[in-house]
Amino acid sequence: MAGVTVRRSIEVIAIVTEQLKQDLKAELQLASEEAQRRTDQMELQGRRLLADLQRTDLTQAMSARRQIETERRRADAVKQDIQRQLEEADKLEIGSEYPRGTLEGVTELNEGDDLVKKLTGTQILVKDGVIVGIREA
Repeated sequence: MAGVTVRRSIEVIAIVTEQLKQDLKAELQLASEEAQRRTDQMELQGRRLLADLQRTDLTQAMSARRQIETERRRADAVKQDIQRQLEEADKLEIGSEYPRGTLEGVTELNEGDDLVKKLTGTQILVKDGVIVGIREA
């Protein structure tokens, strides 16, 4: 019987180096700045919208104000999460392993294969962007 080709997730694990820590902090700083820009833009648009609505429909203005407040709280939560990640990046120990993401790959399944081993547990180990190992479960 012929096998079947399926997709599977492959975890990318980075070995922590000073370069990785600097890269993580730079990525997070950019994300923080982008989140702040979006918040500032939302605030400006919200003020304009509220000013227009207050002149025409107070009920709608109150509803819009609540929605803007909800969005503001959500944006604040994102900024706090980024700040927490920045603090965690500072605490990473050189030489430790840090999950960097997931890739999608394919594998061939045949009768008699261990399905769990075939579909899970594969990791690519990188150090400063260079693959230094591949782990199979």
